[in-house]
Amino acid sequence: MEEEIVEEGKVYTESFLVESIRSLKRNRSALVGLTIVIFLIFVAIFAKAISPHNPIEQNLYDNLKPGFWAGNSKNLLGTDEFGRDILSRLIYGARVSVSTGIIAVVIGVLLGSLAGICSGYFGGWIDNLLMRLTDIMFSLPSILLAIVIVSVLGGGLSKAMIAIGITYAPQIARVVRSETLTVKNSEYIESARAIGAPNKRIIRVHVLPNVLSVIIVYTTLSIGSAILDAAALGFLGLGAQPPTAEWGAMLANSNHYITGGYWWVATFPGVAILISVLGFNLLGDGLRDAIDPRLRKKF
Repeated sequence: MEEEIVEEGKVYTESFLVESIRSLKRNRSALVGLTIVIFLIFVAIFAKAISPHNPIEQNLYDNLKPGFWAGNSKNLLGTDEFGRDILSRLIYGARVSVSTGIIAVVIGVLLGSLAGICSGYFGGWIDNLLMRLTDIMFSLPSILLAIVIVSVLGGGLSKAMIAIGITYAPQIARVVRSETLTVKNSEYIESARAIGAPNKRIIRVHVLPNVLSVIIVYTTLSIGSAILDAAALGFLGLGAQPPTAEWGAMLANSNHYITGGYWWVATFPGVAILISVLGFNLLGDGLRDAIDPRLRKKF
């Protein structure tokens, strides 16, 4: 049954939120993803408190030492080529990698949502211009486009965030445009136009709330991919710069030591990337099914 609350002449329904939460609770994979995401955020926030060592402190006398499996209780996951504690760098790397993924996706969602709503609502030459621009951006693989943008803007973590965000904008623009076209032809939009409501108010009050579910699902699903893209840029030396602890950069620095038997230097950063991407993807799938199962066709 749909529960309603009447307040000052307005009717609010609780069933959507309640049913979405119940559906999310019944989805075990989504709960696993939520647990992973909460853990990653906790580690990122409290990195300084839980990190056993300084992530950039070097000790060349202890370089490339194995971890707990070799009886090393000081460095549980071993050390890298400069004697830096890998566990500490993974913990601080969570802060860099997760924040990079989230900020990059937020940039992409803001740009893409604005373009998608304007394109779908106004149509005409605005729609043609924006959609042709997205077609051009779609003609290149996202990681290649990010590399081109970073090459133009210059290397660095902030530039990598902007580059990744720009590459994600066309995807959300297409989806939001599709939803906006559906909402645009609704009776309540026509009624709002008939009483003389300005376009800005119609978009803010009627269009945006109806495309918000798509934006939420896309945001969650994209963070994992953005973390992977940030790691790829870091691996290529276009993202976080030394001595910043970042998972992709850690992988790049370890590729010379894998064949020498120092497997832990590359394994643990790779596992961290795998788990974080898996967590956000599982949570995104769960949110998609909970909010609107029809979104399976779009994501």
